[in-house]
Amino acid sequence: MANTDAIEAAVFRRLLAHLDSRKDVQNIELMNLAGFCRNCLAKWYAEAAAEAGEVVADAQARERIYGMPYSEWKALYQQPASAEQLATFKARQPE
Repeated sequence: MANTDAIEAAVFRRLLAHLDSRKDVQNIELMNLAGFCRNCLAKWYAEAAAEAGEVVADAQARERIYGMPYSEWKALYQQPASAEQLATFKARQPE
């Protein structure tokens, strides 16, 4: 495929838009079901930037993924994790 990078970039933008439209879905739910969350995406973003020779701070990467500063997103949308969610998360962590 000649346009692989452009296609993958479009898919990434669509994923971010989808996550933005589903602020009700908590990161712990994503972690428990899919093994990654918005914070993981931010880390991957910063790592990919570093591989390309760019410096992207964690806060910058999170703002790119969340569409706003992480502290703002967290205050507006993050709910406390339930005991069940935390237990599931802990059980799925490698020893």
